[in-house]
Amino acid sequence: MRTSKVEFENKNGDHLSGYMELPTNQKPHNFVLFAHCFTCNKNFFAPKIISRNLAALGFGVLRFDFTGLGESEGDFSETNFSGNIEDLLAAAGFLEKEFGAPSVMVGHSLGGAAVLMASEKIPSVKAVATIAAPSTVTHVKGLLAEQLDELQKDADAQVNIGGRSFKIKKQFLEDLHKHDLQKKLASLEKAVLLMHSPQDKIVEIKNAEALYRNLGHPKSFVSLDGASHLLGERKDASYAGKVIAAWAERYIDKEEEIDLQTDHQIVANLGEEGLTTQIKAGPHNFIADEPVNIGGDNFGPTPYELLSAGLAACTSMTLQMYARRKKWHLKNVETHVDYTRQHAADCENCEKNDSKIDTFLREIIIDGEVNEKQKAKLLEIADKCPVHKSLTGKIQVKTKLGKF
Repeated sequence: MRTSKVEFENKNGDHLSGYMELPTNQKPHNFVLFAHCFTCNKNFFAPKIISRNLAALGFGVLRFDFTGLGESEGDFSETNFSGNIEDLLAAAGFLEKEFGAPSVMVGHSLGGAAVLMASEKIPSVKAVATIAAPSTVTHVKGLLAEQLDELQKDADAQVNIGGRSFKIKKQFLEDLHKHDLQKKLASLEKAVLLMHSPQDKIVEIKNAEALYRNLGHPKSFVSLDGASHLLGERKDASYAGKVIAAWAERYIDKEEEIDLQTDHQIVANLGEEGLTTQIKAGPHNFIADEPVNIGGDNFGPTPYELLSAGLAACTSMTLQMYARRKKWHLKNVETHVDYTRQHAADCENCEKNDSKIDTFLREIIIDGEVNEKQKAKLLEIADKCPVHKSLTGKIQVKTKLGKF
């Protein structure tokens, strides 16, 4: 995947910091907005791993720091749950303007409650997935149990959450009571996936049961059996990301993949935009592209890189086949190829562009129990590989127009 740092403003003018996770070899087919857990940030393990698993499956994902957390501006002590919802709306607006409107929202812990509340205000969102979400937003008061008396008496208090110290103001608690999540669920017209671990000791599984009862259809539940609340194990976070991707596909619009059919050995298909070309070679599907600086997206090798790769692959195969037939032990054959256009060594008009010839620079690295004489023979055999012979022999390309 490709990761890039982004920044956008919230309602109050604070600059919020985030990361865009994008697929490596394609344009995103949909965009996901991720909300992390209470006092967490975009760099926590679960948000990062889940986002990257979604990106690997074709989604573009924005994960960001809420106001006053991580690298985002603002004072955390001045924030509250209402502010988290406003930050999500600002993030959705940024996504729509710069990349594409989010069709999926994912929230972890209190972030799960936040995406359930915020999603109704984002028309583009069709599916919402929560991980270890509480059934009421006031559940977070349990994390502040030791400081509750102090907060009731004073305007603020210093609290310790997960080994980190935060300043919480009384208004934070007061704001929690303004949000009736249970009431909101009944009228939520989004597909919802609830994911929860039966062993969660911070937000117990009964929260998922309460959420499920109050949600309308379509709704789904997946058990994260054995996982911790923060999904600290890579296998648990990866599993969550893959399941969300598979589940969401039922509810999102996704451009259908072209099923390339041909009676020929190879077919290459390119639509109206860009240079990313779908290729089918026998039963195999892959893509070609061009660098960004000439109008491509760099999602795949260039045509000349594919041609060079064919020469490299054919060379390594030919040498190993020859060595095996001779019963020479080659541990490895590595062929490096670069393509360029160079002047012919004996050209008389080298200043003219048309005097340059296509040149493949090939370097072969042999690791095996062979002597110098055998190496020389292998070098000779390299020139006999079928692709080499095709490239250096007389070639003709016959072209005709076909019909769709």
